[in-house]
Amino acid sequence: MPADRLHLVRHGEVHNPRRVLYGRLPGYGLSVDGRSMARQAAEYIQSLDRPVTALVCSPLQRTQESAEPFTELFGLEPRIDERVIEPTNVFEGRRMARALLNPWNWRHLRKPALPSWGEPYADVVGRMNQAMTEAWDAADSGDVVIVSHQLPIWITHLAVASLPLRHDPRARRCALSSVTSFEMTDGKWSEIAYAEPASLSGSVDVGAV
Repeated sequence: MPADRLHLVRHGEVHNPRRVLYGRLPGYGLSVDGRSMARQAAEYIQSLDRPVTALVCSPLQRTQESAEPFTELFGLEPRIDERVIEPTNVFEGRRMARALLNPWNWRHLRKPALPSWGEPYADVVGRMNQAMTEAWDAADSGDVVIVSHQLPIWITHLAVASLPLRHDPRARRCALSSVTSFEMTDGKWSEIAYAEPASLSGSVDVGAV
C-alpha cells in the first residue's frame, strides 16, 4: 500500500544577517529561532497522532537541519532528494531592493510568468510531483514528511489547485516551518490542510527565491 498522507514542511528561519536572497548558496543554516521553529513543526506533526514512516529533505543545510527534529521524534533518517531543492535564481547573494535599483538587472524580470530570473515554474512543478509521487508510492503506509523550501511548496499548491503558476512572491502562503498536507486519490493530489505551528514573532524571512 502507498502512504496515507504527505506533508510538505518548509525549513525554519535562516541565519542571514546580510538579508540576502540565499537561494542555493552554501553556508546558510538555521538561526537559533529557526531550530525552535523546526522543532515546533515536528511536534505539530507528532500531535496529529499519525504514524510517520518516511522522511525526505533537500540537500541544502537549512532543510537538513530542519529535518533533525523529525529524526529525533520519529526515529527516521532523512533521504536526500535533489528534486525538492530551492530553485535557481540569478539574484542569489544579493539584496533584492538594491539589485532592482540597477537597470541592468531589469532584463531578468521580462517574463515573470516563466519566471525569467530563475528556474521555470513548470520545471519546479514537474520535479516536485516526481519526488512526491515516488515517496508516496514507496511508503508501505503511514505519512511521509518532505522538508523543502517556500517556492517549491507554494508552486505545488498552485498546481494542485489548478491555479496559474505566475504569482507575486510577496503573497505566498508558506510561512517558515509551515506544514502543507496532501493526499493522493486515483493518481491525483489534493491539498487537505495548511498549518503554521511555529512562533513567527520577530522572525526574518527575506532569503526565499
